[in-house]
Amino acid sequence: MPVPASAVKLSVVIVNYNVCYFLEQTLLSVRRAVEKLGAPAEVWVVDNNSVDGSVAMVRERFPEVRLIANRDNPGFSKANNQAIRESRGEHVLLLNPDTVVEEDTFRLCCAFMDAHPDCGGLGVKMLDGQGKFLPESKRGLPTPWVAFYKVFGLAALFPKSRTFGRYHLGFLDNDQTHEIEVLSGAFMLMRRAALNQVGLLDEDYFMYGEDIDLSYRLTQGGWKNYYFPGTRIIHYKGESTKRTSVNYVFVFYRAMVIFARKHFAPQRAGWFALLINGAIWFRAGVAVVRRFWDQAWPVLLDALIIFAGMYFLKHYWEVNHKFVRTAYPPQYMLVAVPAYIAIWLGSAWLSGAYDDPPKTARLVRGVAVGTILISAVSNFLDAWRFSKALIVLGGGWAIVAMVARRLLTHFLRYRDLNLSERRQKNIAIVGSPAESRRVRALLEQAAVQARIIGYVSPGPVPAGEADDQLGEVRQLDEILRIYAIDELIFCGKDLSANRIISLMVDEQERFPHVAFKILPEDSQYIIGSSSKDSPGDYYALDIELNLYKPQQRRNKRILDVLLSLGLLAAAPLLIWPIDRKAGFFGNALNVLLGRRTWVGLRHTTTPERAPRAVLSPADHVAANTPLTEATRRRLEVLYAKDYEPATDFALVLRNLRRLGQE
Repeated sequence: MPVPASAVKLSVVIVNYNVCYFLEQTLLSVRRAVEKLGAPAEVWVVDNNSVDGSVAMVRERFPEVRLIANRDNPGFSKANNQAIRESRGEHVLLLNPDTVVEEDTFRLCCAFMDAHPDCGGLGVKMLDGQGKFLPESKRGLPTPWVAFYKVFGLAALFPKSRTFGRYHLGFLDNDQTHEIEVLSGAFMLMRRAALNQVGLLDEDYFMYGEDIDLSYRLTQGGWKNYYFPGTRIIHYKGESTKRTSVNYVFVFYRAMVIFARKHFAPQRAGWFALLINGAIWFRAGVAVVRRFWDQAWPVLLDALIIFAGMYFLKHYWEVNHKFVRTAYPPQYMLVAVPAYIAIWLGSAWLSGAYDDPPKTARLVRGVAVGTILISAVSNFLDAWRFSKALIVLGGGWAIVAMVARRLLTHFLRYRDLNLSERRQKNIAIVGSPAESRRVRALLEQAAVQARIIGYVSPGPVPAGEADDQLGEVRQLDEILRIYAIDELIFCGKDLSANRIISLMVDEQERFPHVAFKILPEDSQYIIGSSSKDSPGDYYALDIELNLYKPQQRRNKRILDVLLSLGLLAAAPLLIWPIDRKAGFFGNALNVLLGRRTWVGLRHTTTPERAPRAVLSPADHVAANTPLTEATRRRLEVLYAKDYEPATDFALVLRNLRRLGQE
């Protein structure tokens, strides 16, 4: 018999976009929490046109879930509103797909709402993938001054201050219930009566800011928002997940501008918008500089060390071996040596010397090629032909200096001198013998480089199954210390979410270096995240894609640039058969700038910062009927698995007519 609308206690709404592995774990924890609720509940998943198999997974593993499969990505607010309008629960929970809720979370939260009839919205204590408290669990309203303190770092410098720390309310006890102003969209429980009064999420916000807006409207409508630490959830991607992304900076802070224009007086909104727009460019600049520095510092350090060595080599050669004992002209150190260094480092980079893990052979090959190139070119430049001996000695010094710098960096990090190898992680599994064997099989098939020390049993183990048992959970502290464990994998089939979260919280305080991962029940993914600043990772039975190896990424980028230059040079002849001529020139420019790539994955999930593709490997396939999305994705996976630059070149030549498409 269908449950009457009035009898549904809770409607859980989850909006998903290409995080199938996280969504599966979230729904498993939600299923257990619904069972413990003790009242009828419904679960909604709104999928925003994912291409990673999320829809099929939900249909297969969670038939009880009400699924809305969108054909496009309308954004977070619109997707949530789709389900809210169709849901029937007395309370509505907006839940992120990268969370894990404790078994009693729904029961305790609904009980709190029932006991506090003035509560319009409720948030809970959120922890990152390491069991550390997430400050966005409780937030204050981003008034102009509060926003100013956050944007320019004063909130981070003085998190406990009642003046500067109002954005995350750092002066409030994390373990006490508080009335707060802003709830987190990762877990936002609301009373339907309150939503009926103040309205749903504002669809002007595509992503970020909609939770602030709705929280504010709840308080303006006479309701109260509460922070309730009586239950906990894991939220893998905290607010800072993409803080180094320029796109994140623009989207997040412009959402604050929308909020100001909507809710502040016109004169205050204008001042606030000016402040935030200034902050956008400031934060965007910081993000760009930080990203550049992260990638450039090894190269700049190598250049500095080589330059210093070349200075001493020059002085040594002038004093001891130069036929005419005169000093080299100033332009030698000011122009020639920097040019040599640029060629050595550029050649080393192209050879893969900066790829991880570092390989000495790549470095030697790259510098040797650079030395030959410098020697050859200098033969044609009489005014810049200083000393072949210094070029050869400089090349040798570059190799010695770069290898020594890598050895030192590697030793400081790993305490060994094996450049091409990383110390294998010591992994312990917390679970039953059967689940422990399943974890071992998954790690082996995923080719994870680690040593599995053994398993930790949740309770007593039957005789004959304790061969590699390290002990029981009650001895976990001692096990972590004795065996120098780097990573714990919890088996969700054998431990409740409550127990896993409690163990994470306890152990991260004593052993902050230990990473945690979870194998959900009957899942093929082992999921974890090292902090709120990392997007989360997982071990899975995925195909190793040649396309994303550093050497091939570099080759692909070089080919893109050469193809763009060649196509633009030949444009007077090639432009006529191209369908969208203006689009062709725009695409060529964007490829040169690194915003697009000529051939890539258009129908398959790509890494966050991967450039959009103009052509797909599926474009040239001749078929009597249009290819299905599944077929297109399969063709793209095959392309990525066996990628060769020649494939891109051939696809571009075969699809000249389509080079102007969006």
